[in-house]
Amino acid sequence: MPGDVIEIEKLVVRYRGKSALDGLHLRVPRGSVYAFLGDNGAGKTTTMKILTGQSPPDTGRATILGLDCWAKATQLRYRVGYMPERPRFYDWMSVSDIGWFAAAFHKPGFLERYREWAGKLGLDSAKRLKDLSKGGYARVGLALALAPDPEVLLLDEPTSGLDLLTRREFLTSLADLATNGRTVFITSHSIAELERACTHVGLIRDGQMILSAPLEEVRKKVRRFSLRFTDSPPDPTGLGTILERYGTGHYWQVLVKDPNPDAVAALRKRTDVSDFEDVSVSLEEVYAGLMAKSASENGSLPMVRRVGE
Repeated sequence: MPGDVIEIEKLVVRYRGKSALDGLHLRVPRGSVYAFLGDNGAGKTTTMKILTGQSPPDTGRATILGLDCWAKATQLRYRVGYMPERPRFYDWMSVSDIGWFAAAFHKPGFLERYREWAGKLGLDSAKRLKDLSKGGYARVGLALALAPDPEVLLLDEPTSGLDLLTRREFLTSLADLATNGRTVFITSHSIAELERACTHVGLIRDGQMILSAPLEEVRKKVRRFSLRFTDSPPDPTGLGTILERYGTGHYWQVLVKDPNPDAVAALRKRTDVSDFEDVSVSLEEVYAGLMAKSASENGSLPMVRRVGE
């Protein structure tokens, strides 16, 4: 079914007079893998708490599958899987025990699916939770989040502590889940790896969204232009929003958001310009550029980096 599965409107949350979320707007389409990215303290975990019904917003509204996340939290628990950044279990239980215990709160089929995921994630069913490594503990959280066979999966830093191969296998499995109609909302610091799996991206800073779009659109919105010049370096005015500028000798490049096609074409045709390149950049570069731009507008960081000009 089409439509947005997660909807957040004008969400405001304050702690001790300071805004953790400041009028947050967000839409997550059905069947997407939505990467929710931001620095520590940006508001990601607070958003997760709202979506999982752990606390209500001060103002605004958040819904999943058309149900209010706070008023209908109990109903959503049967349709939403959640893994917190730092899961906490009864550590005296074994891997098998915690699945059996959690199954009592879920519908039939939970335990079988938990055991299946525990096996896929390489967990020893007899091992006690207190004896697991950080990565093993995280794998238990993943298995429990996936066991309800959820329509929506909320994952807060789910790959923290996992080895490289396990992280990649897990992220690949997210794409498979989305293909089957499930929706995945995930926060992670592993931006480069997350780019392999996500279909949509949201960037949050100081409780506000600074970008939310499909990944393919993001790649079109942010471009890197580079060239060599013979006389003087080009003036980037009119190219678009400059996120970063770099130059050394007769080499020049800029990172641009929402490039102006006419200005780009004019730059390409200049007689004193050679080796002109127009390339897409990685999600990590987009993230760094937009965060630096947002910070510069708030007076905390320089927007433009110039070297050797």
